[in-house]
Amino acid sequence: MAGQATNGFTRRQLGAGALALGGALAITPFAAGPAQAVADRGRRPTLRHGSAERAGLLSGHLRQLVTDAEAFLNPSPKHPWYAGAVLLAGRGGTVALHEPIGTAVRYRAYDEATDTGVEFPAAQQIPMTGDTVFDLASISKLFTSILTVQQLERGALELEAPVAAYLPDFGRAGKQGVTIRQLLTHTSGFRAWIPLYSAPTYEERVQLVYDEEPVNAPGTAYLYSDLNMISLQLVLEKVTGRTLDVLLRDGITRPLGLDRTRYNPPASWRPGIAATEDARLPWSGLERGLVWGEVHDENAFSLGGVAGHAGVFSCAWDLAVLGRTLLNGGSYGRARILRPESVELMFTDFNTDFPGDEHGLGFELYQHWYMGAMATPRTAGHTGFTGTSLVLDPTTDSFLVVLGNSVHPVRSWRSGSAPRVAAGTHLARAVPVRPAHGRTAWFSGTAGSTTATLTLPALDTSAGRARLRCSLWWDTEPGSDILVLEASADGGASWRPVPFTTTRHGEAPREHPAGSATGWSGRVWHRLTAGLPSARGLVLRWRYTTDRLYVGRGAYVDGVRAEAGGDVLFHDARPADAARVEAVGWSASAD
Repeated sequence: MAGQATNGFTRRQLGAGALALGGALAITPFAAGPAQAVADRGRRPTLRHGSAERAGLLSGHLRQLVTDAEAFLNPSPKHPWYAGAVLLAGRGGTVALHEPIGTAVRYRAYDEATDTGVEFPAAQQIPMTGDTVFDLASISKLFTSILTVQQLERGALELEAPVAAYLPDFGRAGKQGVTIRQLLTHTSGFRAWIPLYSAPTYEERVQLVYDEEPVNAPGTAYLYSDLNMISLQLVLEKVTGRTLDVLLRDGITRPLGLDRTRYNPPASWRPGIAATEDARLPWSGLERGLVWGEVHDENAFSLGGVAGHAGVFSCAWDLAVLGRTLLNGGSYGRARILRPESVELMFTDFNTDFPGDEHGLGFELYQHWYMGAMATPRTAGHTGFTGTSLVLDPTTDSFLVVLGNSVHPVRSWRSGSAPRVAAGTHLARAVPVRPAHGRTAWFSGTAGSTTATLTLPALDTSAGRARLRCSLWWDTEPGSDILVLEASADGGASWRPVPFTTTRHGEAPREHPAGSATGWSGRVWHRLTAGLPSARGLVLRWRYTTDRLYVGRGAYVDGVRAEAGGDVLFHDARPADAARVEAVGWSASAD
C-alpha cells in the first residue's frame, strides 16, 4: 500500500492525526531511533574532545580516515577533490577526531584555457583550521526542515496540509494539491532547479516559484529539488511573520549556542571562511569572481543570501552539536529544540514508494553513495554542493562531519563523492563488532570490486542429516553486494547455493532459500543453521562479492560447526580445524 508505515498506519495518518496537531507521537520502526537511544541511556550527552577509546572507537580506523582524506588533496584522478577540509568524527558525547587538512583559501582565480588554478602568493594562502567556517550549501536544507518541524509541533503547520492553504499563490499551475510533507520529502513534482537569478527583483523571483508547473504529479515520484525548500522558506516566513535568518537564530543557533552558524556572515569572519569558486560564465550563472564569505549558490545569492535551500555558513563543531542534539532526541544540555517524537519522524522513511530514495522529513536516509558503510535504514544525513556532508547513525550513536571546499577554484574539478564515502566507511569500521564467540571472528573486509571467500576443508556428509551451525553478522549494500553460502561435491569444479535459516534474538526465524544474504540485518549476530547435502567430500564456502561503487560494513562469520549423526565434522574452535580454513579476502578480526 502506498505510504504504508511499518506499524500499520499510513504516513498521512501519522502526520495529520498526531504531530500536525501538536500531540505526542511515538513510532519505532527500528530498535535504535534517536529518542529511544536517549531513553535507554538515561542521559543526553553534550560534546567534548576525547580519545578514540573514550568514544568506544578503534583509533587505527580514525587515523586511516585522515590518511585517506589527505590523499584527496592530490589529483583524484585529475584534480584535487578539495583544496582542504575539516574532518570531525565521534560517538556518544566524545569527539574523537577533529582534524583540519589542506588550505581554506588557495586560489584567486581559475584559468579556463589551461584548466588550472591561479594561486594566491604563498604568504596570502590561508591554511585550514578546526574552526574554519564553510558555506554549507544544501546542508542548509536541514536547518529549514528543523524550523518547519518546529512549526508542526506548535500547530502553525500541518504535515498533510496543502501548501496553498498557507500561500494561496503557490496553488497555481497545478500545485494546489502539493503538501508540506511532499516539500520535505522531495515528492512535490518540482523539477530540480530553475534560474531564479534571471529575474530582476526578489518579488519576481518568488513569482517564478509560484508559476512553476510540476513535472510530475505530486506524490508520484521522487525528484530532489531546491524549489521545495525555497517554498518552505516562503511558508515559514508567512506563518511566523519573521524572516528565515531570524527563525534560524531564535529557533536553533541561539538555544544551542552555535556561535559560528548563520546566514550572511559579517566581513570580519572572512579570513576564517573557506573560499569557494571563481564564479564566472559559462560554468556559473553569474559573473562574481572569487566567492569568499558570500553564499556560492546563485539562487540563494539572488535571494539576498537567505534561502531555504542554501546560504547557511557553519563550522564542524557547530554541525556536530546539531547532530548530537538530534541523536539526543532534540535536546542538548538544557536546551530543547525538538520533541523526541519529532526527531523520530525526521529519521523515518516517508518515501517507501520510491526505493533507493529513502527520505525522512528533510533528512536523506540510507544513502551509501556518500555515507559509505555508515549507511543503515536509520542513518540520516545530507550533502552540500560545495563539498560538505553530515552523517548521523543512531544505531551506533556516531556522527561524522566532512567539510571541504571542493568547488575551489571551480566546480568541474570535483567528481563523485569518494572522500565522503571513504570517511563514512572508516568511521563505521571504527565502531567495533565484538566476536560472537572467543576473541576473533572471520571478517570479509569492506573493499569494493572484490570477491572474498572463506572455505572449509572437505567434509564427509555421506551419512546424511548433516547440519552447519554458525553465527553470522552482515551489513551490505542492498542487492549489489551479496554474501552466499555454497557447496561443492566435485572438488570446487562447480558450486551450488546452500539454503539456510537465520534467527535473531526476539524475532522469528528468517529463511534464505537462495543461500544468500544482502542488505541490512540490524548489525547484530544471527544464529545460522543449514542442512547440508550428502557427499563424501563436501566443500563449503562463504563467498562475498562487492560491486565497484559502494560497500556496507561487511560480513562476519563465527562459531562454525558442522555435525552429522552426533559427530562433529568441523569446529573452528579446534586449532587443527581452524588452521585448515582457506580465507581469501577474509581475515580473523578482533573488532
